[in-house]
Amino acid sequence: MKERGLRKTRVGVVVSDRMDKSVVVEVKRRVSHPLYKKYVQIRKRFMAHDEENACAVGDVVRIIETRPLSRRKRWRVQEKLV
Repeated sequence: MKERGLRKTRVGVVVSDRMDKSVVVEVKRRVSHPLYKKYVQIRKRFMAHDEENACAVGDVVRIIETRPLSRRKRWRVQEKLV
């Protein structure tokens, strides 16, 4: 697949693999609170396309931005990391 522009990538943990060819990936990041300056953890969940159904719950994966594949899927699994 030819990469045209810069696509966003995220690293997260698979939290659901119950769907066919789809997984839910939770991405965590730490940001400083604007007022209190304490670090808080922000969690965001992405639905990603998994063509081979290779991912299981608990796998660490890298996801990459892609064209809309369904109503909620705009990411696909690029590789399994661990």
